[in-house]
Amino acid sequence: MTRESQYQAKLKKKLIAMFPGAIVMKNDPTYIQGIPDLTVLWNGKWALLECKRESEAHKQPNQQYYIDKAKRMCFGAFICPENEEEVLHDLQQAFGA
Repeated sequence: MTRESQYQAKLKKKLIAMFPGAIVMKNDPTYIQGIPDLTVLWNGKWALLECKRESEAHKQPNQQYYIDKAKRMCFGAFICPENEEEVLHDLQQAFGA
């Protein structure tokens, strides 16, 4: 099984390839408890992505809150290998890519 950090590193590379010129930042989990792992900035749009190594992985307190808030504002999602294709497709649609 892939560790979350390994999955996250691969995902960051994939996001940069999908959205040329994007800024993909790793968020500090100690700054705001529950803030999603990654912020993606691209062409005036943004997304918050919470990486999980599998769909059934435990969610920390407040993670769902921040994903839901990001969805209302621009884009937010939990992403894991099982739903990656769907989430990245939805992100492309949201970003107009």
